[in-house]
Amino acid sequence: MAGSLMALEPKVVTEAKAMTKAGKHPEAIAALEAALKTSPKDAAVIKTALGGSYLAMADASMFNDALPPMRKYPAALRAYRKVLDYDKTNAKATANIKTIEDIYKSMGRPVPQ
Repeated sequence: MAGSLMALEPKVVTEAKAMTKAGKHPEAIAALEAALKTSPKDAAVIKTALGGSYLAMADASMFNDALPPMRKYPAALRAYRKVLDYDKTNAKATANIKTIEDIYKSMGRPVPQ
């Protein structure tokens, strides 16, 4: 079944996956969000790709040692929350949201919304 899904994958999804792999997360997300509006018949595969692109963007932010915590955690938190918009059962996003929220709570600071 997985092989048949790959054969049906819209070109925009294939291109967005390549952009995501290259670290061009905002571009991939923009392309997928536009495709979601214009290709409702492909919504399921596009939403799966969107979840993956947001997850990659969140991880890139959260695990970027060059970024200070005040920049990387809010950005990662926003992106992990977007993952759950497209994949409500994503365990990695859920766990990392909890980790970031716990970091803020341990510092006595409000969790960014």
